Amino acid sequence: MHFSRLNRRIKIQLAAFTVISVIAAAIMIFGYIKAPVLLFGVDRYTVTLQLNRAAGLYQNANVTYRGTEVGVVKDVQLTDTGVQVALSLKSGIKIPSNLDAQVHSQSAIGEQYVALLPRDHTSPPLKSGDVIPESRASVPPDINRLLDAADRGLQAIPQNNLKTVIDESNTAVGGLGPELSRIVKGSTTLAKDARQNLDPWMALIDQAQPVLDSQTDTSDAIQAWAAHLAVITGQLQTHDSDLRSFLPNGAAAADEARGLVERLQPTLPVLLANLVSVGQVALTYQPAIEQLLVILPQGVAAMQGSLVMNHDVPHRGILFDFNLNLNLPTLCATGFLPPQQARTMNFEDYPNRPPGDLYCRIPQDAPFNAVRGARNYPCLTRPGKRAPTVKMCESDENYVPLNDGNNWKGDPNATYTGQDVPQLPPGAPPPAQSLPQEPPPAQGVPSGPPPLVPIGTASYDPATGKYVGPDGHTYTQSDLAQTAPKDKTWQTMLIPPTGN
Repeated sequence: MHFSRLNRRIKIQLAAFTVISVIAAAIMIFGYIKAPVLLFGVDRYTVTLQLNRAAGLYQNANVTYRGTEVGVVKDVQLTDTGVQVALSLKSGIKIPSNLDAQVHSQSAIGEQYVALLPRDHTSPPLKSGDVIPESRASVPPDINRLLDAADRGLQAIPQNNLKTVIDESNTAVGGLGPELSRIVKGSTTLAKDARQNLDPWMALIDQAQPVLDSQTDTSDAIQAWAAHLAVITGQLQTHDSDLRSFLPNGAAAADEARGLVERLQPTLPVLLANLVSVGQVALTYQPAIEQLLVILPQGVAAMQGSLVMNHDVPHRGILFDFNLNLNLPTLCATGFLPPQQARTMNFEDYPNRPPGDLYCRIPQDAPFNAVRGARNYPCLTRPGKRAPTVKMCESDENYVPLNDGNNWKGDPNATYTGQDVPQLPPGAPPPAQSLPQEPPPAQGVPSGPPPLVPIGTASYDPATGKYVGPDGHTYTQSDLAQTAPKDKTWQTMLIPPTGN
């Protein structure tokens, strides 16, 4: 059929088919087959890789960079010292020249490829003609050697023992698929959390050395603890029957304990709340309590030692040496109520004591009077400080004596420090009726003696020995009468006098 006889429609169809065929052929040649690259090396450059052996690497194998294909193996040739591989790489991808080349297997059956791993990102890029030396290249182990080593390892395992291991493993983990799945899932979660908290993990590892050193230093204590634990477990094994009998009865005992706690519920919280304060005090005074517990057995031993010398005598008892010391040391009256406020012993009532603290308030280093008194209480929270109260111990206030303690006449509380007697706690308001304080002396005017205070007196009849007491009642003291014997013996002094 002649082309001129074809109608216009067929001519258009033939022209369209020709154009489509040419485009498809171009796409096949330039896009898929990449004939210009294969035939002429267009947009490519060649780099030489030196290896000690080929390791199954073949021509047209892939070359990757950061997991992306960047070229192919153009040629593999033998040399006098190993293998030389020509890598054809794409020119549009900049690959740092400071890198390592590794040959890997993409699957278990082979399909080797070359992976380019850069060491930094600042080195100049590779260019045509560069050589990657053998010192920066690695190949996978020989599969034949691996198979031979695996075969020798399997042959070294006793078949009967291997069968026993497999059977016991099946017995151990058979049917535990869900549990093993949870373990694997939990391990994965733990690994992810560890990755997210990498910095704390690294800090823990870096700081673990002191802990490990402490474990090494206390190895004897750990061994002793392990030995004691072994003794406890041995006792539990020995008394296994008793333990078995305890377990059924433990529920009833727990019910009784719960009932006891419920009955004590109204008062137990109050007791525990009070014990909190006691515990705080005990914790603060722990060194003093410990010292007391250490000294107490020695004191008891000393008391027992005083009885040894009287062991074989008729009249047993503790030997004491009584020395008559009159007013040695002198009585400490500083810091207490003045004598004019002392109540007579005839009164049987007991009025409320004034607010504040009453104690011997002389200098702390006074050598004789009340050296172990309240003014010298040690402050355990502040070593080296002594104070009569806990508040003064905890504060910055220091103990200030009323006087030097040598006021043997007049007012024993004579002082110009302005302190109250009794001593009020820091920050407390003064009492409604405080004791009159002696005003400070005027400049250049010496202070005079304290004013005289009247004292109560009672007259008696010498003829009968009768007298009227401060309470208004009449009393009789027969040994005061004129008819009483003048010369008294020690026997009559031991007999109580007759009186009303």
